[in-house]
Amino acid sequence: MSLKRSKFSPEFKKQMVELYLEQRASKTLAQVARENGVGVETLRNWVKKYRDENPDAEPPLTVSERARLAELERENRELKLEREFLGKAAAFFAKEYR
Repeated sequence: MSLKRSKFSPEFKKQMVELYLEQRASKTLAQVARENGVGVETLRNWVKKYRDENPDAEPPLTVSERARLAELERENRELKLEREFLGKAAAFFAKEYR
């Protein structure tokens, strides 16, 4: 069973990428792709190519996005410290019981 490969025009590709970029706050890439009859990996490749060709096209982070990013970075640091501590504690107790 062979599948027919679709050919998309550059205009259609650009429209799909712009549609995804507009809706990415509320929808995933997979949702946008499925709703428009495009393969998920196909759309992902188009978005990657668009971002590579237009690095300045991404809007800067909003204040709330910056705050969320800072919160996630802080949480990430804390989790790394906890993991490191637990690893050392496990090694200590493993040594104790030998």
